[in-house]
Amino acid sequence: MLRNHVRELRARDRLSQADLAKLIEASRQTIALIERGDYSPSVVLALKIARVFKVRVEDVFSLDQEEETGDDA
Repeated sequence: MLRNHVRELRARDRLSQADLAKLIEASRQTIALIERGDYSPSVVLALKIARVFKVRVEDVFSLDQEEETGDDA
């Protein structure tokens, strides 16, 4: 499962979902889905989100430990 810190970073920067959506050229609904973990963003969208918050993608998104230790690799 993909974990994220979008909600926390938005709160830190005092951005609404609509504000962030406008900055990354997405819909507010997309931001809501990402925050709930119901949608995994594309690499491009993840990079745009990280750029807005001036952090690395890894500071916004991470894989749940279960998936990281899986034998799929």
